[in-house]
Amino acid sequence: MNARRRNALSSADYVAGVLAGDRTILARAVTLIESTNNAHREQAQQVLAELLPHTGGARRLGITGVPGVGKSTFIESFGLNLTEAGHRLAVLAVDPSSERTGGSILGDKTRMQHLSANPLAFIRPSPSSGMLGGVNQVTRETMLLCEAAGCDVIIIETVGVGQSETAVASMVDFFLVLMLPGAGDDLQGIKRGLMEVADMIVVNKADTGNEQRALAARTDYSHAIRMLSAQDQWQPPVLTCSALHNTGLDEIWQQIERHRNLMQNSGAFDERRRRQLLHWFDSTLEQHLLRRFYQHPQIADHWQALRQQVSDGTTTPSAASDELVQLFSTVEPGVVQHSN
Repeated sequence: MNARRRNALSSADYVAGVLAGDRTILARAVTLIESTNNAHREQAQQVLAELLPHTGGARRLGITGVPGVGKSTFIESFGLNLTEAGHRLAVLAVDPSSERTGGSILGDKTRMQHLSANPLAFIRPSPSSGMLGGVNQVTRETMLLCEAAGCDVIIIETVGVGQSETAVASMVDFFLVLMLPGAGDDLQGIKRGLMEVADMIVVNKADTGNEQRALAARTDYSHAIRMLSAQDQWQPPVLTCSALHNTGLDEIWQQIERHRNLMQNSGAFDERRRRQLLHWFDSTLEQHLLRRFYQHPQIADHWQALRQQVSDGTTTPSAASDELVQLFSTVEPGVVQHSN
C-alpha cells in the first residue's frame, strides 16, 4: 500500500510540491530524475519542463579540495552562516560509488549533522555512478529542482581534486578550491587546469599553531595563481580560514558576492550561463547516445564476447571497438548516419 502510494505522485504533484518547498517531495523528485527507468525519466523531464521557468536564480558554487582538507567541516560552518543570514541552501555532495553496488559509500548527512537538521538546508548525497570526475549525470537537473524549491545558494561538493574540476566548473558560477596550510609539495602538484578554473583558493585549518604556515601557503598560492590563472576580469583571491572555529568565512562570502556583481555588470555572468547550457546539452547528448549504444541487445551480447577476447589477448581494443561500431551501424543505421 505504501509503495503504491509512493508511486502515485503525478507530474503535477511533483511540480506543486517542489514549488511549495516541500523537502520530502523535493527528495522524491531527485530520486525520480536519478532513476534509469524509462518511464521515470520521461516523467522527470515533464516535471523539469514545468519547473524550468522557476530556475536560474541561485548562486551556484563548486567546492573541491585535497583529501583531509576539511571540506565537510567547511561546508557545514559556511552553510550554517548562510542559513543564519536567511539563505536557503542546497548541498549536492557527489560521492564516490561503491564498485560492487554502485551506491553511495560516504554519508554526507552524518558528516554534516547540524546542517542536515537545519530547515533551511537540503543535503543530497548522490553516487557518482562512474561518471568522469565523480560528477553525477543528474547533478545539473538536481540543481534545477533545488532552485525551483526556493534554494538561493547551491553548493556542489566534489569527491576531490582530480578530473572533476572542469566538469564542476562547467555547471557553477564560482569555483572554490580548499587547500591545507604549508604549500610545499602540494604547490608542486597543483595542475594548471585547476588554476585556470579556480575563482578562489582558501587555505583552511588556519587554526592555533598553523597560522604562520597558513600565511606562508597563502603567499605561495597567490604567486602561483597570478602566473597560471586564465581569467581576465577577475583576479582569484587567496584567503585563509578556520572552518572549525568559523573564522574568515564571512570574507569568503563577501568575495563570492563581489565576483557575482562584477560578472553581472560586465555581462560575463550571462555568457557563462549560456556556455554552461551548451556544455550541458553536448554532454547529455553524448550520454544518451552511449546509453542507447550499450542497451541495444545485439550490442550488449557482442560487447561481452569482445571484452572476453580483449581480456584473453586474442584481439586488440581498437579492433574490438571498430567491430562494435560497425555492428551498431547495421542495427541502428539512422543513429550512426546522423551522428556523423
